[in-house]
Amino acid sequence: MRSDLSEVSDAVLVLGLARYQQEALAEVYRRHAGSVFGLAKRLLADQAKAEEVVQEVLLRLWDQPDRFDPERGTLRSFLLAQAHSRAVDVLRADTSRRTREQRDAREAAEGEYEIDHQVWDLALADHVRRALESLQPGERAAVELTYFGGMTYREVAAALGEAEGTVKSRIRSGLRRLRAELSAAGVSVGDS
Repeated sequence: MRSDLSEVSDAVLVLGLARYQQEALAEVYRRHAGSVFGLAKRLLADQAKAEEVVQEVLLRLWDQPDRFDPERGTLRSFLLAQAHSRAVDVLRADTSRRTREQRDAREAAEGEYEIDHQVWDLALADHVRRALESLQPGERAAVELTYFGGMTYREVAAALGEAEGTVKSRIRSGLRRLRAELSAAGVSVGDS
């Protein structure tokens, strides 16, 4: 093949590629790399990735020149089809990677949040249990039935066989003691 390949057809250049003539690859690059790059950049909106697509498409042509069939179309259309296909693959991979990273980040954040909450809940439950144990038996029973049993004052009074006023007093004094015990343990409690 001549050293000046600017006048030969694309089919002749592809024959040169089949014979591993670097001059043929250089001429293919000179003729078609700009179009391939333009399409890839338009699809990917990223210059570096578009350059990688050009490199991959031309390397594939260098490695497998027999994939080009001049009877099916021009070399430019063949290379543009290859570039389009490769750019779409890159877009899909990027989208899939971003989706996977977002899902992993969300799961990690939710997992850490749950662990922190579980630890806090366990510590708080332990403080509340110890504070309840410090109450007088009548206070503890009234508070537990009201707040953990979901009973009303009247229902607690009936269950304990005591007057409503007595139950209300025990709940009030029990809650005051609970607040004091929890505050002494360093647990922040709201005012109510």
